[in-house]
Amino acid sequence: MIIPWQSLDSTTLNNLIEYFVLREGTDYGEEEKSLEDKVNDVKLHLINGSAVIFWSELHETLDIKFIK
Repeated sequence: MIIPWQSLDSTTLNNLIEYFVLREGTDYGEEEKSLEDKVNDVKLHLINGSAVIFWSELHETLDIKFIK
C-alpha cells in the first residue's frame, strides 16, 4: 500500500528518509554527499512523484521505492 508522504508528520518523514538513506548504502560517486544532501534528494523524489513510501502488509515494513 502506498502511503502519501504528505500524510506523515515532518519529523516522522525525516526519520524514515534518514533510515532509508543510511540503510541504502548507495555509492554517490567520487564525491560523497552529506546525510542532509541525501535526505533532501530523497525528499525531492517523493515530492515529484519519482519515489513513493510503501507499506508491506505481508512483512509489516515501511520502505521507499523509486519508480522508473
